[in-house]
Amino acid sequence: QVQLVESGGGLVQTGGSLRLSCAASGLTFSMYGMGWFRQAPGKEHEFVAHISRNGGNTYYPSSVKGRYTISRDNAKNTLYLQMNNLKPEDTAVYSCAAQTSTAPSSTRTSYDYWGQGTQVTISS
Repeated sequence: QVQLVESGGGLVQTGGSLRLSCAASGLTFSMYGMGWFRQAPGKEHEFVAHISRNGGNTYYPSSVKGRYTISRDNAKNTLYLQMNNLKPEDTAVYSCAAQTSTAPSSTRTSYDYWGQGTQVTISS
């Protein structure tokens, strides 16, 4: 079965950095667009980043653009999210997701498979 397993979360101070990873199995990773979402306590899921199948195109909302970088290694079936200059409002559970459609999407329902998430906490 398809499994997406995130890692790399933790507690860092404001201005710090973290690199999240998402290890994929049970699917042909290179055939899926991949995304990162986050959910803070009491809030809706928020789109964070998307990367195309071959990694050639990336998309970010304005809230993270310039601070976050999504990347992938199809040979290792792994997705990454480099997060720099972190702020307290970035605190959330971060989840990766796989999308079969070729059209990049910021909508949660467009994704077919999800990981369990990893907690990211930014202290002020």
